[in-house]
Amino acid sequence: QVQLVESGGGLVQAGGSLRLACAARGLIFSSYRMAWFRQAPGKEREFVSAINYGGSSTYYADSVKDRFTISRDNAKNTLFLQMTSLKPEDTAVYYCAAKMGPFSPDSGRYDYSGQGTQVTVSS
Repeated sequence: QVQLVESGGGLVQAGGSLRLACAARGLIFSSYRMAWFRQAPGKEREFVSAINYGGSSTYYADSVKDRFTISRDNAKNTLFLQMTSLKPEDTAVYYCAAKMGPFSPDSGRYDYSGQGTQVTVSS
């Protein structure tokens, strides 16, 4: 049974930082492209960032470029998202997701997704 479990969310002031983690179980982690998505209340789920199998290629939404950094530790089956210079508009539930095959910013194309972790940025 595949499980993706996010952690690290919380309440932070604007300009602050958070580091999210996603622990993967039940899959060969290094065989999956991994990604972060987020969903704010009343909005659709949107792509945040993705990383390839070995971590050599990364992708970012324009809204988070230069502020967020995605990384992975295949030895520990864990995905990370370092978030800095947080803004109130970053407030959302953040989800990690896994897929085989080519990169996609479409969450519907991912094979597995976690339950999410809440990030709230106060102004």
